[in-house]
Amino acid sequence: MLHVTEEVSRCLLCADAPCGKKAARAIRALRFENLWTARELLAELTDAEITAAEQSCIHYDCPIRIRELKNAVLQDAAPQENKGELPSLELNFCDMVCENPFFLASSAICTNYEMVARALETGWAGVFYKTICKQEIREVSPRFDAVRKEGTPFVGFRNMEQLSENPYTMDFDILHRLKVNYPTKRIIASIMGQTEEEWIELAKMAEEAGCDAVELNFSCPQMHLTGLGSDIGQSDELILFYTSFVRDAVKIPVIPKMTPNVMSMSTPALACFYGGASGISAINTIKSITMSHDAEVSCKKTISGYSGKAVKPIALRMIYEMTGNPILHKAGIEKHMDISGIGGIETWRDALDFIQLGCRNVQVCTAVMQYGYRIIDDLILGLQHYMQERGIVELKKLVGEELKNIVLPSDLDRETMVLPKINREKCIGCGRCSISCADGGHQAIAFGEDRKPHIIGQKCVGCHLCRLVCPTGAIGMAKRMPKKN
Repeated sequence: MLHVTEEVSRCLLCADAPCGKKAARAIRALRFENLWTARELLAELTDAEITAAEQSCIHYDCPIRIRELKNAVLQDAAPQENKGELPSLELNFCDMVCENPFFLASSAICTNYEMVARALETGWAGVFYKTICKQEIREVSPRFDAVRKEGTPFVGFRNMEQLSENPYTMDFDILHRLKVNYPTKRIIASIMGQTEEEWIELAKMAEEAGCDAVELNFSCPQMHLTGLGSDIGQSDELILFYTSFVRDAVKIPVIPKMTPNVMSMSTPALACFYGGASGISAINTIKSITMSHDAEVSCKKTISGYSGKAVKPIALRMIYEMTGNPILHKAGIEKHMDISGIGGIETWRDALDFIQLGCRNVQVCTAVMQYGYRIIDDLILGLQHYMQERGIVELKKLVGEELKNIVLPSDLDRETMVLPKINREKCIGCGRCSISCADGGHQAIAFGEDRKPHIIGQKCVGCHLCRLVCPTGAIGMAKRMPKKN
């Protein structure tokens, strides 16, 4: 029995894949949870095409089992109906009409004209260009590291990069050319100053270059000079002052970028609001230390920024601290201030989570570094198909729709429970559920010589650890019922 997610995760996602465009595109769609496109492409693949694709696969271990993937994906799929044109993803963010909510985050993925132009042509709606400053930037080598788990490329990413190494006048010329050549895309300058005068000068240069907005980097966690980056983002007073200075100096939208290295995002966000910010970008990377010896710099380790899929729950919590704040929530509804969500976005489902918590824009960085600009295809198509299935024609209908479902732990239902339910057809008898329940749960799963797990109802508390560790998805949920006294 082939496990689709496991098999797809083995794919190397090759450049110019030898297996052919259609097979490669179908697998990539599956990897990024765009099941609709994957089904369509797999259904079109002929036996001859599949044979040729499997024979040409250059996987270092064994070829990807495309034929079995096709059978598994299409086996239980209902016939696809042509539901007409897919809905638009156009959304207004900080008074800017954006063709979709997907932007490049200010980072290594957007450091020159050619990179950004290529990204915009693939479908990204805009860019927060790599942060521009007047200081001389000299980077270390190596400067990246990854946290891996059970064969995954990486679940977390360590980044030691600081700001743009280009002369600041060169970067503003790049931004000007980008806006001239891509007038319908949104070009946003990210800046960082050391003094009030520098913040104002750089913001004015961004406006003169034709940028649609300016982002204020209050959040870079690894600046080699004090008083920059996250040093500002951890001071409500400095946030308020610098936001106000820039807001009074330019007419384009002003968007502070916030650090997660604070106890709560609500108060710093209020400082942005009272300083006149048009929006907020959040979150930047989390201060961290990784201990990989192959990523050392001169046998030394240091604090630097952590990003990737692992930080997404933290980012969502901080987004909620802003969008759930009564003052900021009202500001968002009345279009005084919008939120751009960042942190662990790889798939359209990830982006949807941020949008449903109130973001009108999302930024992607680490996933692009890992997989390339091409992921925009499945970000767009996945979100469009999801909207179409729900009968939603405007993306703004999804903005903030889950806010009502976020409650305090004290407000949760503690009088009922849901028992796990085992699907015998999917269960392969590995016993992972029984190990976790015995050593990390309530000893509520019996596992005998028949290699079949059995739930012991009298002991089970409905924690669902078993469901989370099951490698085949064989454990689901039964109906909710009152707890027994």
